[in-house]
Amino acid sequence: MTATPQSTFLRTWLIWTAGFLAFPIAGIAGTAVAGRVNDPLAALLGGLVCGIVLGAGQTLVSRKRLDPRRWIPATGVGMGVGLLVGAVAVDYGTSLGDLALMGFLTGIVLGLAQALALPRETRLRWVWAAALPVLWALGWTVTTLGGISVDNQFTIYGAYGAVTFSALSGLLLHYLLPYKAPSRPAPMQKPVGSAT
Repeated sequence: MTATPQSTFLRTWLIWTAGFLAFPIAGIAGTAVAGRVNDPLAALLGGLVCGIVLGAGQTLVSRKRLDPRRWIPATGVGMGVGLLVGAVAVDYGTSLGDLALMGFLTGIVLGLAQALALPRETRLRWVWAAALPVLWALGWTVTTLGGISVDNQFTIYGAYGAVTFSALSGLLLHYLLPYKAPSRPAPMQKPVGSAT
């Protein structure tokens, strides 16, 4: 049975969306290394570690569309520098407005870094860079409104925000870099008149 484009898209999108599980793992790693995001070093180091783990998770669920040699370092550096810029800009605040702005600023740096790491065949890669600030701010907003204890100054938003981000970014990634199933060789046909 041949997969239809719709079923291929749905499977690819669901796998990417399930990658939201990388967010809490990345957050635990970032917090374990740097603690609360309450000073510049914690923001930079926590963001870097968090980004590396998140980038690894995203490459695993990308169905080989993302090159780990480019995506993981780009996500690590983008997260580290982005979180530093965002956290310092809001003076490490954890109100809804502070976290939305921090997410937006983090998303600017992260979006640029990841857009540069997208494969060459990506169309309109700048759209990824433009969308990430909005999606990252949305992730923090959904997490905060979901009642998560954001006053603990986490390196990354929680599962509510992660599911939201993953579902929406999966749609965008499919548009910019559609998954193409590897082509299978045609079955060999027996020559006419050969014995069976």
